[in-house]
Amino acid sequence: MKLAIACDHGGFSLKEGVKKYLLEQGIEVEDFGCYSRESVDFPDYAKKVGESIIAGQSELGILCCGTGIGMSIAANKINGIRAAVVGDVFSAKATREHNNSNILCLGERVTGEGLALLIVEAWLQAEFLGGRHERRVEAIGELEKYLC
Repeated sequence: MKLAIACDHGGFSLKEGVKKYLLEQGIEVEDFGCYSRESVDFPDYAKKVGESIIAGQSELGILCCGTGIGMSIAANKINGIRAAVVGDVFSAKATREHNNSNILCLGERVTGEGLALLIVEAWLQAEFLGGRHERRVEAIGELEKYLC
């Protein structure tokens, strides 16, 4: 599996911790930045990870910012991206199983690294269940056609 990861300045430390964990698990990681706590604009980094997934260069992505909210809003503007802000293990599992999320968004200022790593683990281990959830994910895709 190849995973794309990025952050803004508010999620830098969390991204570094998550990246280290992923590499220790033998997961190939492409780091799209940022590479310091210097202020940057989060939509630029959400775009890089989203484009990597849509182009098939990465299977999944993780985005970190202060709360995860800004990254998720930006990433969800990209057709085909289903980004979820997650702050607990149950939601991490559910968003993969039910929503087939392809980007996990985490907030450094609201989620400690220990919990974040448990969330990442649950998200990566979960698989999309399909079935009745498939038509709902397809309906999400249909919404991408509105006002475009």
